[in-house]
Amino acid sequence: MQVELNGKPTETKASTLAELIEVEGFEAPCVATAVDGVFVPKATRDKVTLTEGIRVEVLSPMQGG
Repeated sequence: MQVELNGKPTETKASTLAELIEVEGFEAPCVATAVDGVFVPKATRDKVTLTEGIRVEVLSPMQGG
């Protein structure tokens, strides 16, 4: 299925948000996620089912000064 991941079309076999984060190589404990513009807490990522065309944002914290 094709999803939009961080603004780019991405083909995936993942069925949940948690799986998508894993297969795309993000460090799950260190990222914030949103699906179709709605924040998804870490504890519920495995309950969010992906569908064709869904928009997913995965944001990593940045350090600096």
